[in-house]
Amino acid sequence: MVYWFTGQPGHGKTVLSTMLKEYIESETKKTVIHIDGDDLREIYQNKDYSKEGRIKNITFAQHLAQFCHLKGFDVVVSLVAPYREVRESFKQLMGMNMVELYVHTTEPRERDHFHSKDYEAPIESFVDVDTTDDSPESSLVYIINELGL
Repeated sequence: MVYWFTGQPGHGKTVLSTMLKEYIESETKKTVIHIDGDDLREIYQNKDYSKEGRIKNITFAQHLAQFCHLKGFDVVVSLVAPYREVRESFKQLMGMNMVELYVHTTEPRERDHFHSKDYEAPIESFVDVDTTDDSPESSLVYIINELGL
């Protein structure tokens, strides 16, 4: 399974994806691969934040997630991935083996200056995770319940 956390920087994607990874590993004893956007940019050395650079980074993450999934791993991805059409095409490819989790808040956060002005929120087939009033722990419980884990 691929669990893809998307949303603006600073809204909780990395924190929640790390917590979900740890939860799945503790419950199933399986190794879960975590692909984080900041780490990926360091490894891939793609510092291009243009639309083309972002799509290149997203596509690389998608290929990596698909490869790990095909090798039998669960994969947790935390990546802004601002373009809905790119996320939707990956959901089509992965089918029932992928779930998109849209993490957002209505309150300003410390990383708001990194926001992607062209971010397109999902409109169908996703788990809506509003972190405005919830602690990371209560958000994780919500995610676990929504996913039936």
